[in-house]
Amino acid sequence: MCGRFSLWSDKNKIIDQFNLSSAPELQSNYNVIPSSSIPVIYSYEGNRVIALRHWGLIPHWAKDKKYKQINARSETLSEKPFFRDSFKNRRCLIPANGFYEWQGTKSNKQPYYIKLKDNELFAFAGLWDAWKGDDKTIESCTIITTAANEAMAPIHERMPVILDRDNYDQWLNEGATELLAPYSGEIDIYPVSTKVNKPSSNSAELMNPVVT
Repeated sequence: MCGRFSLWSDKNKIIDQFNLSSAPELQSNYNVIPSSSIPVIYSYEGNRVIALRHWGLIPHWAKDKKYKQINARSETLSEKPFFRDSFKNRRCLIPANGFYEWQGTKSNKQPYYIKLKDNELFAFAGLWDAWKGDDKTIESCTIITTAANEAMAPIHERMPVILDRDNYDQWLNEGATELLAPYSGEIDIYPVSTKVNKPSSNSAELMNPVVT
């Protein structure tokens, strides 16, 4: 699964990476937690646009906003009613610089930070939806996960889907399921401080390696 990640690249980098005409000013976030408002990129009238969505997808048909999912398994997107319509009609890219995963028993879990070898900005494959309540609309999103690749497997059996830059348009416009595979590029994985366990912790030092 993917329950925490980082996004600290500046606006200009995001505009360049995702071929956008503009982007909002974003504050660096080294410990993005569920329910946070995060940027997502989707296709609208043939162009890529960026907008903020709450992390934790609420289907538009849900009777209550309490039903939300931060992750969606790639293997069942077209089958599960929770994600099926979003998979067909509302796919997105979710920018990130890295993500966290925990290894070990419930009482003694060690956090790890995972990033691309070149330290580059990348994109998770995601879905979004818009839920309308009596007094407001909540636009939300989820990160798609797949089986862990060889490097990730010792830490966790799942990992988020990381899309190659050349495949952004194919995902946004076609939703090709073959893209929902374990990442084939090189990644860095290393242990970090348990300070990241605390949702309110948010500083660049959270990404620093520690000796275990």
